[in-house]
Amino acid sequence: MKPTLVLVGRPNVGKSTLFNRLTRSRDALVADMPGLTRDRHYGKGRVGDREFLVVDTGGFEPGASSGIVAEMARQAEAAIAEADALVFLVDGRAGLTPHDKQIADTLRRSGRPVYLAVNKGEGMPRETFSAEFHELGFGQPYVISGAHGEGVRQLVDLVLERFPLDAEDDADDTKGPRVAIVGRPNVGKSTLINALIGEDRVIAFDMPGTTRDAISIPFERNGRAYTLIDTAGLRRRGKVFEAVEKFSVIKTLQAVEEANVVVLVLDASQDISDQDAHIAGFVLDSGRALVLAINKWDQVDAYRRERVKVDIERKLYFLDFARHHYISALLSEGISPLLKSVDLAYAAAMAKLPTPKLTRTLMDAVARQQPPRQGVFRPKMRYAHQGGQNPPVIVIHGNALDHISEAYRRYLERTFVDVFKLQGTPLRIEFRTARNPYADKE
Repeated sequence: MKPTLVLVGRPNVGKSTLFNRLTRSRDALVADMPGLTRDRHYGKGRVGDREFLVVDTGGFEPGASSGIVAEMARQAEAAIAEADALVFLVDGRAGLTPHDKQIADTLRRSGRPVYLAVNKGEGMPRETFSAEFHELGFGQPYVISGAHGEGVRQLVDLVLERFPLDAEDDADDTKGPRVAIVGRPNVGKSTLINALIGEDRVIAFDMPGTTRDAISIPFERNGRAYTLIDTAGLRRRGKVFEAVEKFSVIKTLQAVEEANVVVLVLDASQDISDQDAHIAGFVLDSGRALVLAINKWDQVDAYRRERVKVDIERKLYFLDFARHHYISALLSEGISPLLKSVDLAYAAAMAKLPTPKLTRTLMDAVARQQPPRQGVFRPKMRYAHQGGQNPPVIVIHGNALDHISEAYRRYLERTFVDVFKLQGTPLRIEFRTARNPYADKE
């Protein structure tokens, strides 16, 4: 098993910056404002031949009793409970604070080994820079710079000394389908994540904008591995003013691009908005398999339910390939059928389509309905093969195919979807016209 290193400390001491350096990524949002990170954020770190898991946490405020700060503290405490070692970050330039002492008392009671890292020490004399932090009682403080990398390798080597090298460290983890949960703010995305994995893994709070980062969460259900991605809610462009929210939107769009399946969460208690349609359009343009989850179904009456169904059919008509599920994430109702549709959509997105069957299906479709003439030309299709997955791409070769109409393209798409049972994913068809060898000759 890989050792788990958890980064803890008060807000704005540089935990996310150190997380990005250890994971050699930019997965964690970093900005000069406190409280940016809220949920636990997991990543893979590597030093030499040693691999380890590293966990970024939100600003830790032990004893918080209510509000979003209390939820952040609960997430940090959960990370501490599953840690093999704790890296306690303090801000050397700000000096020792009462808040640092309060966190130190909590970490001592955890029983986990604690390594004190004095951050932001680039260009500073180490002994005098870390002197006052001896008072915390964790032995020798280690001066580092998460932003510049100074002292980070030495600190990690020291932490990993106590853990024997395990042969499993070199084994690749099975990720399974990557499933991004997207939607407008406050529709229940984080609640759905918690319902799927059966624990309060991410903060679900009755306040729009609670989730700011894209949080990847590996989990297993019925013997199948998944990676869920909780994302920030997407508001209309005209309502996005803060720089942090703009970065959150970028992370959400990146999560969609990197996913295999997207679950678009709608709020049954609200009207289907233009923003829902914009989000769905982006998912469709990205070519990702899609499942619709209409949440808070338990909170609406029969009239409202019928209205929601009509709105979906009218405003999201272009998602006719996606399965619909009416769920209650809060009560965990409808979760298993939703996950089954995710499996089917993933299978369709990653399907392997044999060339002989594709060509036979194409010839049968042409026999039933030939493409219309364009002037003196009638497009001639000769054979088809698969050109990609996620989404499936079918490449059709022939002559004069640049004259194929959009209506005939849709006819071919429906035919391939029906024959190969590709429901749940968009399908793309590319036409490639053979070059005329006599075109350049007089």
